[in-house]
Amino acid sequence: MDINVKGITKTYGPQKALDNLSFKVRTGEILGFLGPNGAGKTTTMKAITCFISPNVGDITVGGKSVLENPDEVKKNIGYLPENNPLYLDMPVMDYLQFIGELQGVAKSKLRDRVREMVAKCGLNDEKHKKIGELSKGYRQRVGLAQALIHDPEVLILDEPTTGLDPNQIIEIRELIKEIGREKTVILSSHILAEVEATCDRVLIINKGKIVADGSPSELRHKAQGNEVLRVGIQGGTSQEIYDALSALAETAVVSFADDSKTLFEVESQQGLSSCESIFKVCVDKGWYLTQLTPLEKNLEDIFRELTGGNINVTAI
Repeated sequence: MDINVKGITKTYGPQKALDNLSFKVRTGEILGFLGPNGAGKTTTMKAITCFISPNVGDITVGGKSVLENPDEVKKNIGYLPENNPLYLDMPVMDYLQFIGELQGVAKSKLRDRVREMVAKCGLNDEKHKKIGELSKGYRQRVGLAQALIHDPEVLILDEPTTGLDPNQIIEIRELIKEIGREKTVILSSHILAEVEATCDRVLIINKGKIVADGSPSELRHKAQGNEVLRVGIQGGTSQEIYDALSALAETAVVSFADDSKTLFEVESQQGLSSCESIFKVCVDKGWYLTQLTPLEKNLEDIFRELTGGNINVTAI
């Protein structure tokens, strides 16, 4: 089920939380939604889930408007908010049954649906405990189970791995990826490596505007700029190797990459690659090429560039 956000703006008094924001999420896609605090991520999620209405623009979920048909939209959405509000005094099974009733799951199917969600979310060993007795990781699993209890086509997850240990993060990640094979998922997170490992596509928002949109590999490629290589060469002195690399026509900048001056970072001229010339110079001089590795920006580098100061929206 597609989500189409069309030119939405949301203001709180003089503050503009969202500024003519537009994007589309396709069926079966896991979208990672990134941005610094106050960027507008949670506001966007609340608008999609019909908790708030935009001042301008509209959002459609499966072709239905959140403004004109909010009740129909809500039936198709499962939502796990950041603070994961749960009734701590209720046992897991009772809570999921209660949420299923609120979501309109048919009584004839409710018991089987609760059992299915308990199994799917890995809650079998904890299902008879009160929620207040569960660890943070298992509470997040209960939050996912309640978001899925009515079998929605769309899943909205706001910081689903907050406060989890590394093992719990991996477990929740695998669960989200499994769910994403069948549903449309929007995942908000501050853990950039988590988004990169989980999501098909990344959308970075800053000050209510989109500043980057693409798969993690696409964003790295577009942000890379000139080719940068980590080069290791043996058989000559550091100065000889440095001079030879600097003399290559394709090379823009050469620098030492370590204190021992045995590794070099080579930045190529714009639009050119130095790989072939580096190989040839080693052959000509009888040197041994021990390393030739392209250096890529990771998602954290891109995020910091786009949200750390003055942003060029057309940069990516």
